[in-house]
Amino acid sequence: MSTFTNSKFSKQKEKILEVTEMEATKTKMVKAAEEEHPIPATGLAAQDSSGVLSPFNFSRRKTGEKDVRFRVLYCGICHSDLHMAKNEWGTSIYPLVPGHEVVGVVTEVGNKVQKFKVGDKVGVGCMVGACHSCESCKNNLENYCPNMILTYGAKYYDGTITYGGYSDDMVADEHYIVRIPDGLPLDAGAPLLCAGITVYSPLRYFGLDKPGINVGIVGLGGLGHVAVKFAKAMGAHVTVISTSINKKEEALEKLGADSFLVSRDQDHMKAAVGTLDGIIDTVSAVHPLVPLISLLKSHGKLVMVGAPEKPLELPVFPLLSGRKIVAGTLIGGMKETQEMIDFAAKHNITADIELITADYVNTAMERLARADVKYRFVIDIGNTLKSSN
Repeated sequence: MSTFTNSKFSKQKEKILEVTEMEATKTKMVKAAEEEHPIPATGLAAQDSSGVLSPFNFSRRKTGEKDVRFRVLYCGICHSDLHMAKNEWGTSIYPLVPGHEVVGVVTEVGNKVQKFKVGDKVGVGCMVGACHSCESCKNNLENYCPNMILTYGAKYYDGTITYGGYSDDMVADEHYIVRIPDGLPLDAGAPLLCAGITVYSPLRYFGLDKPGINVGIVGLGGLGHVAVKFAKAMGAHVTVISTSINKKEEALEKLGADSFLVSRDQDHMKAAVGTLDGIIDTVSAVHPLVPLISLLKSHGKLVMVGAPEKPLELPVFPLLSGRKIVAGTLIGGMKETQEMIDFAAKHNITADIELITADYVNTAMERLARADVKYRFVIDIGNTLKSSN
């Protein structure tokens, strides 16, 4: 064997030893994380991009001095849970325990917790952490913090990965805990922690929350049906815009919308040109924006809350001709989320749900992919998720 070959072999050996050492370090780190998080929990997790959810034993951290721990009773299924379970956005970390519409009853609080006590009804939405020092955080907009920590599938302050609400136990800093008012049902109220704040925030921020304002809601799904309820409670005149005439009766008679437009009916759309002050677009499929922009009055706002996987075409001229705005918005800060929940309780606003057992979750995901739900699945965690710890 030549000197070159010996040298090459030695380098390969060193590299193998280095990789082995790194793997051993990783194993120690995982063990350390488990020791640091000693509270046993049971959940439903996707182990790979098949997205199939199965029982999963893991651990939560001890209740810190500012933490609130609660027994999870219900958790809504958001469409983003399906995307994440299947890694359709390319950011998923497995095993992945979804769920960011989580409600339950407090079982323990840290010694510095001021706002909550054992027995309170509470919830956790889309985030469990942020930097608390940036401009967004200082303005109660933790949802726009560059270092916002998502409720699941994200790295927490201690370096461990967050697990969501498809589980029997939850713990979070009290800053990210929402109080659920007594008058709000926990099961039908759970989806408001994502779907509710997602539509409530733009209605408020863009001034579409005043009596007499003409608001369009595009799409009548999990987000859209809640948007109709909030806009109506704010006093707006609400127009539902859908591709399907089959949703007209539902929109007008059940949800209380004032009018209905079929977006594929050109005559129908043409008759409504320039009639809306603002539009909340909840559709996550690729769809044309110009027909929607044409419905806006001058200075009107088209606000996107859906998240299509492919870019949408946006010609500029229709905006120039009426000083119109196309904007986007993402959930809301914690202060606004609490405000939304309180508003919902005052006006009896809940999501229309189908309550399911934990063992039905994979079927529910398949149905969700086909849009076969009116309008939100909620898992009965408290009664049907069996602990195997």
